Amino acid sequence: MVRFTKMEGAGNDYIYVNNLVEQVPEERLPALARALSDRHFGVGADGLIVILPPAEPGYDFRFRMFNADGSEGEMCGNGMRCFARYCYERGLTARRRMRVQTAAGCVVPEVLVDDAGSFAGVRVDLGPPRILGDRRIAAEGREYPVTVVDTGVPHIVIFVDDVDAVDLAKVGPQLERHPDFPARVNVNFAEAQGPAELRARTWERGSGLTLACGTGASAVLVAACLKGRTGRAARVRMPGGDLQVEWDEATGHVFLTGPAEFVCDGVFLREF
Repeated sequence: MVRFTKMEGAGNDYIYVNNLVEQVPEERLPALARALSDRHFGVGADGLIVILPPAEPGYDFRFRMFNADGSEGEMCGNGMRCFARYCYERGLTARRRMRVQTAAGCVVPEVLVDDAGSFAGVRVDLGPPRILGDRRIAAEGREYPVTVVDTGVPHIVIFVDDVDAVDLAKVGPQLERHPDFPARVNVNFAEAQGPAELRARTWERGSGLTLACGTGASAVLVAACLKGRTGRAARVRMPGGDLQVEWDEATGHVFLTGPAEFVCDGVFLREF
């Protein structure tokens, strides 16, 4: 029996387990992720995110994230926003700005409130992106020009005239598992709609089609800026909602701002 909370950020949905209390053995977390994420036999989600005590000094919490197939991701932008809201609103910390230990290093989310003190979103400092350059890779009998950007997890960004015209369910798996990326890669198709607006769709490594991807939106903005398609800040419109991304010129850090919503609490009763 495991108590959980389901949350979503722009439709990117995750199951949260507070392992400060539940104490699921960490070696069992991949199996729990597969069981919980199953949309027919489980709860249904893009993956599992676990709240843990930090393993090193200087952090408030440790973040582990597992895709729906049980593989572990280094980080998750939408998931981190929900993580921060959970920790703050469920009383695990009184700090609205916290330091979180992840496999991608230190990530700093900040819970935003309006003048009335009500929740207004979460802004995440993802740190500086790693720009891994341009290349061409083949899938489905054609070559795609891609920009490779790591915003905590590896992404490829492909600019097209119409993101809706891409058969992402077909080409996404091939690009995710392309031999150039032995650890697999997240796949983003994007189109620029003006100097401060982008549209994007993401095939997530280990989870498939998702309604939004925070690190993906961030990679799209970085790639668009590098190619002169947008400025250093833009709204990124994804099927599940809009995310605001800024690549700060002074610090070189990428900041991701967007929603984080509670869906439900429950108890998972099945064996895993």
